[in-house]
Amino acid sequence: MSDGDARHGATGAATTPDKGEEGALAEGIDVRVYRRRWATLLVLCLALSATMLANTSLSVALPQLSRALGASTSAQQWFSDAYALVFAGLLFTTSSIADRYGRKWMLQAGMVLFGLVSVYVWLFVGSSTEMIAARALLGVGGAMIMPVTLSILTSVFPSGERTKAVGIWAAVSGAGSAAGPVIAGVLLQYFSWESVFVINVPVVVIGVIAGIRYIPSHTGTEGGHGGLDLLGALLSTAGITIAVYALIEAQYVGWLSPRTLSLVALGLVLLALFALWERRVADPMLDVRLFRSRGFSASAVALTLVFFAMIGVFFALSQTLQLVFGYSPLMASTAMLPMSVMMMLIAPQVSRIVDRFGPRNTIAVGLLLAALGMVGLSTLTVDSGYWQILLPLSCTAAGMSLAMAPATDQLMANVPRERAGMGSATNDVTREVGASLGVAVLGSVLGGSYAARISDSLTGLPEQLRQTAEESLPGGMMVAESLGARGQRLADEVSVAWMNASQTAYLASAGLIAVAALVAWFFLPGKTRRTETAEVRASSETERSASEEPDSATERSDSANDRSDRATERSDTAVTEQ
Repeated sequence: MSDGDARHGATGAATTPDKGEEGALAEGIDVRVYRRRWATLLVLCLALSATMLANTSLSVALPQLSRALGASTSAQQWFSDAYALVFAGLLFTTSSIADRYGRKWMLQAGMVLFGLVSVYVWLFVGSSTEMIAARALLGVGGAMIMPVTLSILTSVFPSGERTKAVGIWAAVSGAGSAAGPVIAGVLLQYFSWESVFVINVPVVVIGVIAGIRYIPSHTGTEGGHGGLDLLGALLSTAGITIAVYALIEAQYVGWLSPRTLSLVALGLVLLALFALWERRVADPMLDVRLFRSRGFSASAVALTLVFFAMIGVFFALSQTLQLVFGYSPLMASTAMLPMSVMMMLIAPQVSRIVDRFGPRNTIAVGLLLAALGMVGLSTLTVDSGYWQILLPLSCTAAGMSLAMAPATDQLMANVPRERAGMGSATNDVTREVGASLGVAVLGSVLGGSYAARISDSLTGLPEQLRQTAEESLPGGMMVAESLGARGQRLADEVSVAWMNASQTAYLASAGLIAVAALVAWFFLPGKTRRTETAEVRASSETERSASEEPDSATERSDSANDRSDRATERSDTAVTEQ
């Protein structure tokens, strides 16, 4: 069989790969996998959207769900916390298993689990305990799906297209977070709370069927590792779960309470043991030496700080829209939808921007733009109109779109392709820990500032009502409503106190994002590797052309001399003949 026939049999199509296919082959990507890369990305985005919808739509359905199940306040907290704890705790374990034994089956199994649990909630859940268990199982499914989507993406796209693909992936992640509450709000207008879970089923069915064809069974990067690191899996799962649980509970029991401090200490000790073990084991789940890379470490720190700032602030903004400005849950969700539109518009352009200006400049400018948006939100008052909300939100969304994809790409670029799951898990853990910290820390800052500002307005109220009003914005509004006509003045004062406290939180978030911008500026590379390669190639070609110029000039001179000699010979011959 000839080489051409061999190539034809391997690719099933053209005998000669084009330039893009040659580049993919050079990076170890099979031609058939490369040709289906955009269809693969579509399936990955479908799987990702299922997890985002499930995770963000619950807040809108919570009031109806809680009434239907008779859930206590503690149970309502666990509806959210069960998912977050299981999801964060299993990220490294599921990614490690996928890297060793296959990413496709992990993704497909995660989607099937997601669909089955959604059907179970739809048809059978009738108590808070069952709902908490179902949310924990959804967390297992999410941990199987989300990190694998990114690791498959980086394995089917060559480096020249990876930033664009990651940009679309990040845009779907961000847009899904914003669209989830809107879709849930629309469903709840016409159907029961179960519809929020039913919507996952068709997404999962389409994703699983399409995944059979378009998700490669083997990308050339899985396998080749040792067995599963069981001790590492146990230490990472326990350490992350305990640490995230401590952060979630701190806002309720106090940051300096013995319970919080002991749980944080235990979680950190387990994570330290995990890091020490990973340095000794032959085939680690997380190669801690990656943190020596400035690009990997800076990207992880930047992502953590950004999600710390963003999630905490938007948690507060949702309450502001509903309780201060009087938006319905659906209106509040729709008001934040332009963020998704902005992300989807900018995401396809990020790759070209990075190629032109480099990851360092793009990420730093994007983060500064997001910080500027936060500063704009800090100017809101109780009398602000929607346009005063929309412009800062759009600015923040534009900045996040510019920063998140190249930051994620830089983190993944420093991880070997065969261990892409490790990098993807790190990316997701930074986001989850940052989000948990944001809700806990900024929530505490916001709550403390609000309580201090509203305290004087509560003078004369019974102690129980006073405590309820100081605890939160919903508590303050509930107390004001219970006072009847006399409560209108208190409601106005509660709104003003909350908006003033929010200004502090927005400015703190702007400062954190600015710190992330500094980290990106000082530690991330100024150019992408493909840009550097292109410049080296262009420089080499220029030098080669310059070295060839003297030879060409000599050849032209010799040719001219030869023509002159031949002309002289003809002249001499003519004279002789005469």
